[in-house]
Amino acid sequence: MSAVELKVDLSRIKQAIQSGLPYTITTYALPHEMEVYMSEVLTAFLKLSDKGDFKDYLTYCVQELVVNAKKANTKRVYFLEKGLKIDMIDDYKLGMQTFKKDTMENIGHYLALQKEQGLYVKLLLALKNDSIQIEVRNNSVIARAELIRIYDRLARSQQFNSIEEAFDHVIDDSEGAGLGIVVMVLMLKKMGLGKNAFNISCNEIETIAKIVVPLDRARLDTLSVLTRTIVDSVNSLPRFPENILKVQNLLNDPKSEMSEIATVISRDPAMTADLIKIVNSAVYMRVKRVDSIGEAVKFLGIKGIKNLLYSYGTQKVLGDDTSEKKKLWDHAYRTAFYAYNLVQNFRRDRDILDDVYVAGILHDMGKIIFSQFHPDLFNKIQSFCSGKAIPTTFFENVAGGMNHAEIGALIAEKWNFPENLVMAIRFHHTPSEAPSAHRLVEAVYLANIFVHIENGDATFEQIDTAVLKNYGIASKKQVQNLITKFSEGFRAERQF
Repeated sequence: MSAVELKVDLSRIKQAIQSGLPYTITTYALPHEMEVYMSEVLTAFLKLSDKGDFKDYLTYCVQELVVNAKKANTKRVYFLEKGLKIDMIDDYKLGMQTFKKDTMENIGHYLALQKEQGLYVKLLLALKNDSIQIEVRNNSVIARAELIRIYDRLARSQQFNSIEEAFDHVIDDSEGAGLGIVVMVLMLKKMGLGKNAFNISCNEIETIAKIVVPLDRARLDTLSVLTRTIVDSVNSLPRFPENILKVQNLLNDPKSEMSEIATVISRDPAMTADLIKIVNSAVYMRVKRVDSIGEAVKFLGIKGIKNLLYSYGTQKVLGDDTSEKKKLWDHAYRTAFYAYNLVQNFRRDRDILDDVYVAGILHDMGKIIFSQFHPDLFNKIQSFCSGKAIPTTFFENVAGGMNHAEIGALIAEKWNFPENLVMAIRFHHTPSEAPSAHRLVEAVYLANIFVHIENGDATFEQIDTAVLKNYGIASKKQVQNLITKFSEGFRAERQF
């Protein structure tokens, strides 16, 4: 299938569902475009089967199985080229010593060999017998030693109830049947499915990995034990410092004078410096520099000062005392800058312009808190997602038993943040789930994913097209140009 043909045909998918016959996709090299296309077809298939809420769970499972099938095909041509027999234990051990290094350095060569030998990866989707049936097939029969290893990993996976347990017990992920398979089993568990939901077998021609999702039994397990634990633990975090609380009380008192507010702020040198720095930053695009706290307070106004205190107080409580926290706060400031510029240039919406910068700063506060309470697990999740090229947010939602956006929102509620900031924190990865026309959420979402694209953690194809449309952004090139422009502006501001 050529690139120009990689378009989802809804009529064909509907026909497959109605007939009970499988919708089939075959690939030999599995380029990125094919992976995206497979995900889009799966999404459409699930939506038309009234199981769209399983999209993230099953997309991960399919991607894991497809990549493993591709790796199995690569392994076959590699062993053949080396003159080794994959079903012989000594040959297998010898080949695996160099397989990963050799194939990564010359993957194009081995993919070409796979195509020459007709080694394919095939995805089949079907709706029959009141269940969604997903198969990933490849025509290089699995070696007995590999099959035993996978069965062992599947059996051990059943004992894990969370990704935290899996990371503690699963050490060897050197081959395709490692931690990825364990995570897949956890995905199926969260859908209410047992050990019979997944099976891998082989015949004389193919290796077949199969997932069966009964329509009447599958459900989403929304209970997040780790999330609840972390939110409950926030009681051990200190309150906002007294000087910040005092300014907040003054801001909420209609009788307060701006001069009185400025006087209280000036008693805190750090707060004063931050306030003046923000007012003079590129965000506010002032021609004349502000040097006094009184002038800064007048410029920002009541709402601006309140917003400053939410971000300033949060940073004081959570700190930036580790390299990981510093990295997360840097991401937060970059997101804030991008979000402000998106609204300034594309929406010119004064209602959210006053809030978007602080919303960007605070959007990942749940991740900062999580890194504080569970630093080892946080680092393991980051490493796993980097190796699998999947977003950490998706992994958290479906496998980790926690969700940093929800953690941040629940804590923001405990700290009495205004509803618009709570919503921006809670839905900054899922704008379509936010209350209708929540423009602040969309701004933070788009800025955040821009930063992730810049860092290589996301792609243009992952952006919500509805949000892009609302901003009048139509192409990948336009997005890249904006990222370049915003990045240069942010760099200039940080040198201030």
